[in-house]
Amino acid sequence: MRIFGVTDRGCVREQNQDAFDARMLTPDTALAVVCDGMGGARAGNIASTMAVSQIVSAFQEQAPKGDPEAVHAALTGAAAQANKEIYHRSMSDPECRGMGTTVVAAWAAPDHAVLMNEGDSRAYHVRPDGIFLLTRDHSLVQQLLERGDITAEQARSHPQKNLITRALGVEPDLKADLYDLDWHQGESLLLCSDGLSNVLTEQELLYEVIHGGEPENCCQRLLDIALRRGAPDNVTAVLIVNG
Repeated sequence: MRIFGVTDRGCVREQNQDAFDARMLTPDTALAVVCDGMGGARAGNIASTMAVSQIVSAFQEQAPKGDPEAVHAALTGAAAQANKEIYHRSMSDPECRGMGTTVVAAWAAPDHAVLMNEGDSRAYHVRPDGIFLLTRDHSLVQQLLERGDITAEQARSHPQKNLITRALGVEPDLKADLYDLDWHQGESLLLCSDGLSNVLTEQELLYEVIHGGEPENCCQRLLDIALRRGAPDNVTAVLIVNG
């Protein structure tokens, strides 16, 4: 198993409020966390950086051995701890008032993965036969799409696309979603902020992961495409390769 990641402020934003961590915990288990912060001035950057650091640290302290239920508990516990700290900072520091962050995280072993998300940062399962969105966006546009008020094509360019309905650190209690995935050698997990998924289509993501070149260069290739298209938001991508 191998893991790679990249982040960039993009072509428009003055600051990169995305943050990520991508690491091998053991030779055959990986942990990845991608966060997209929100809030004025430095607050979004503070929220995303705090979330990544605290989730990784708390998860490693619990050190689940691979049982899915233990991983569930470790991921949700780590996220809840980060949520509490960010919420407290938001309430106590006037410069951080209202800050929060999306989060998508994945723990991966050779035959099984556990994913968690809050907000609209995403995780995709990439296989030779296609790409599959694993997470559900917590956003206004997703609600409109599920109600049938707009089409998938309209959702891609909807003017309220950036309005999220849930985020880490904005409420005292966390409601992050968990997903289990059975996967196999030769498959990949792609985690990203909406700065990537809003600019590239799923078919373009699929092509770069499967056919674009060596896996270690994939995240940079995806970033380069986003930058060539103007990258109006911060861009972060993490790729976990099984095999």
